[in-house]
Amino acid sequence: MTTEVLSKRTLYAHGTLGMPLAVIGYPLAIWIPAHYSGGLGISLATVGTILMLARLTDVITDPLMGELSDRWRTPIGRRRPWLIIGPPVMMLGVYNLFMPPEGVGIAYFLFWLTLFFVGSTMIALPHRAWGAELSGDYHQRSRVTAAREIYVLVGLMIAAAIPMIIEILADGGSSVGQVFKTLWDDALGAFAGDFREKKIVDRATLTGPVLAGMAWAIIGILPICAFIVLVMVKEPPPIAGETRPKVSDGLKLVMKNGPMLRVLAIVLLVHFGESFRNAVSLFFIRDIVGVPTIGAAYFFYFIAGLGAIPFWLWLGRKIGKHRAFMCTLIIVAAVSGANLFLGYGDYSIFFLLFVVKGFCFGGLQFLPIAMLADVVDVDSARSGGQRAGAYFAFLGFSEKIAIAFGTGVSLNIVGLLGFDPSGGVAGSTEAGVLALRLVYCLGPIFFYGLALKLIWSYPLTPERHKRLRERLARRNARLAAKSQQAG
Repeated sequence: MTTEVLSKRTLYAHGTLGMPLAVIGYPLAIWIPAHYSGGLGISLATVGTILMLARLTDVITDPLMGELSDRWRTPIGRRRPWLIIGPPVMMLGVYNLFMPPEGVGIAYFLFWLTLFFVGSTMIALPHRAWGAELSGDYHQRSRVTAAREIYVLVGLMIAAAIPMIIEILADGGSSVGQVFKTLWDDALGAFAGDFREKKIVDRATLTGPVLAGMAWAIIGILPICAFIVLVMVKEPPPIAGETRPKVSDGLKLVMKNGPMLRVLAIVLLVHFGESFRNAVSLFFIRDIVGVPTIGAAYFFYFIAGLGAIPFWLWLGRKIGKHRAFMCTLIIVAAVSGANLFLGYGDYSIFFLLFVVKGFCFGGLQFLPIAMLADVVDVDSARSGGQRAGAYFAFLGFSEKIAIAFGTGVSLNIVGLLGFDPSGGVAGSTEAGVLALRLVYCLGPIFFYGLALKLIWSYPLTPERHKRLRERLARRNARLAAKSQQAG
């Protein structure tokens, strides 16, 4: 069976939407909880609870979006219309969520957070399904997800650069040259364990400017990237003679798809563990280790992630995507455990561990998506239809629920036990500080361990997927021949 190699133009044009979607994810995980709890006075536990409640809307929106993007046929395709409708909705949510006026309350936070989530679902879910349909080949799909991941990491570096620059300017830098000189000094200082004393400033006051900068970056980048995908990427036509199972029948097929259920369980556990840690990352880095340039720490973290993508692609080809994914979890779990032994001022060790974790970030992000794209073929072989949208709806729903509950549970544990985001270690109880340390360091290890058990015996290997694709190719050829005869 001959495999069509996707052009770089298609790969990198399609991947562009990963950039604004990534810029959104970083502040939501790291800066939004800190701003609404430390800057606007809502309790940390309440912020966590609201994040969970807003995500529950995905119980409705994700399956609905999956079905609509699979079934709604328009003159411009199934996926394209949502890249026109979704960006304005999400930009409105971003503007109000990231730049709230003084004195806002719980209702304001919940409403705009919910609208933001709805807009992101309209964009991300059809875009992922579109990517899965660009090629049916095991390794070509890895290229699709890797190209998108490059943009994700570029977007994350943009998101990290904004607070980094704001932090440096707050410390007295007033020019571009000074910003980059300070960044270089910080990099050397991190690995020498010696930051300049003048950089120890109150970071809680910077969350507002940081979020405003990120909001304008998203509003500027998102419509440009959506336009590039719409103009430069062709949407594959429906397969001749394909059937469209009913929603209830489709759900039954998903429940019978063993590899799909396994991937969803793995994604649920991994994203829960990651969000469990990410929700308190800013507090751990700032208050436990005492790193004063949080933006710089994440900037180098994402650079390491971007540079590592070719390695994870190579490893996935050599040993299979699921085994490569298992390697990332083992390394990240080891890094998390090592962080438990850090104290205030251990900058050099923390930066080294943080860069190692950043090296694994790309693998954690794109390998599960590439695995799910292969799982869709199991459904296609059984149902005779193309329902990538529905499958990525299940994936998106699992990710979002895991992130929401991981974030909510983490913030509730730390907040209820007495950690004060505005007061730091000095203004918090001993139980709250200990909870922060344990949640950040040990929480992810538990959930990774559960995921590793599922990955170890993952059934859809490259060899099995190749046989599946050959079977699908023969069936599609028969359907096309019948369609020509009927015409």
